[in-house]
Amino acid sequence: MCRNLTMSIGITRKSRRGHVTQWLILLLSLGLIAAACGDDDDTATDEGDDASASAPAADAEPSGSLKLGYFPNVTHAPAIIGVEEGLFQEALGEATLETFTFNAGTEASEALLSESIDATFIGPNPAINAFAETEGEVTLVAGTTSGGASLVVAEHVSGPEDLAGKTLATPSLGNTQDVALRAWLADQGYETDKSGGGDVKIAPQDNADTLTTFQDGTIEGAWVPEPWATRLVDEGGGKVLVDESDLWTDTDGQFVTTHLLVRTKYLEENPANVRALITGLLDAIDQANGDAAAAQTVVNDGIEKVTTKRLSDPAIQGAWDNLTFTWDPIAASLQKSADDAIEVELLDPVELDGIYDLSLLNELLAERGEPEVEGL
Repeated sequence: MCRNLTMSIGITRKSRRGHVTQWLILLLSLGLIAAACGDDDDTATDEGDDASASAPAADAEPSGSLKLGYFPNVTHAPAIIGVEEGLFQEALGEATLETFTFNAGTEASEALLSESIDATFIGPNPAINAFAETEGEVTLVAGTTSGGASLVVAEHVSGPEDLAGKTLATPSLGNTQDVALRAWLADQGYETDKSGGGDVKIAPQDNADTLTTFQDGTIEGAWVPEPWATRLVDEGGGKVLVDESDLWTDTDGQFVTTHLLVRTKYLEENPANVRALITGLLDAIDQANGDAAAAQTVVNDGIEKVTTKRLSDPAIQGAWDNLTFTWDPIAASLQKSADDAIEVELLDPVELDGIYDLSLLNELLAERGEPEVEGL
């Protein structure tokens, strides 16, 4: 009915173009009719209005809940500090924070993709796999930790040539250290496969088990993150054959070990919550880079709370020296990690365009007077 009325008035307007008074009447009528028809219109205009109404305001306060995952590991030190010191909860205000801990990136990414959690601190390769698997349903919003991974071997191993026919361990098949080891072995001319065969056998196993199997001679070495690299040296009598930071010449020895991954839908629907989470993370990184002894105590307390076991002082101190805590996601290293995973046939070719949304991070950095960081 509204369309017919509008069409009818349009014809009348054309037939009486010379009468100013009637023009004004017609224009007024058009406005009244448009207003009357608005509530009945089921077009894209109304849908756009609904979308605008549901979009959170720029100054919206955190609300609802945020379910956060992290690992009880020193490479997740800023996450542990954020939880233990209440920095995340303080930034979230009235929003509820629920925390969940994981021991492997695959567990954390599965929880994220099943919507059991909303965000998680995680390594690069599990994040890449989740992004590739879902075609963009996860987003990286900040860095956390760089460095802290090494190939530690038995004392009698003098170089790569001594590894032929030997068994090495990694935390899990396809995880960040597993990809790094396979890529390095390929550069040395060795072939590996997913089933533990090849010129050098790779045995994915829990890091705690790796310490035991290294001590009893079942394996010749392992590519592991901190603090396990330090523990293999201090408690297992091993030596560092490859410090992974030495391989990252294009990024001045920096490479992403841990960063913050969120569900894309959660980010879109709860930007204020994610902004608050990043705020807490920045404060936690400041603490990690401040008083090292105090920060190590907080992290060790947090690890003990989850695992019931505490790292020795030499272990956490040694690990700390090999880590850099940074909000920069070191995006160039993520692309290289993906390329390496593809090269060793643990990942199908994938475009990482869109994996980063650093807008909230850069907004907060600008407020601190810090330079922006870049994605891909």
